Amino acid sequence: MSPPPPLVDARRYAHRRKADCELVHSGGPYGENIFEGSAGYTPADAVDDWVSERRYYDYHSSSCVPGQACGHYNQVVWADSVHLGCAQVTCDDGDTFVTCNYDPPGNVDGQRPY
Repeated sequence: MSPPPPLVDARRYAHRRKADCELVHSGGPYGENIFEGSAGYTPADAVDDWVSERRYYDYHSSSCVPGQACGHYNQVVWADSVHLGCAQVTCDDGDTFVTCNYDPPGNVDGQRPY
């Protein structure tokens, strides 16, 4: 049986996180970015947060600046990912949880995203 499309999988996982809004990856078959913010955050805010890691990515070495994260950015811009599914829920505590799934997964060590 093939995995569910990225959007269906993202919706399922977002609803699983509704009770706790915990930043835990799903372990699913797709590339995945997750975000948690206070009430009022939007999916656009989540993407802005992920893309802000661009400043830590060194294209020439295809790596992050030491001590910094840039994997969320790499996944957002990964050239080979052609299917995307994102979902948002308001958690029981009022915070916002956003998850985006990318197929095929990106952010592969040693490979440039574009």
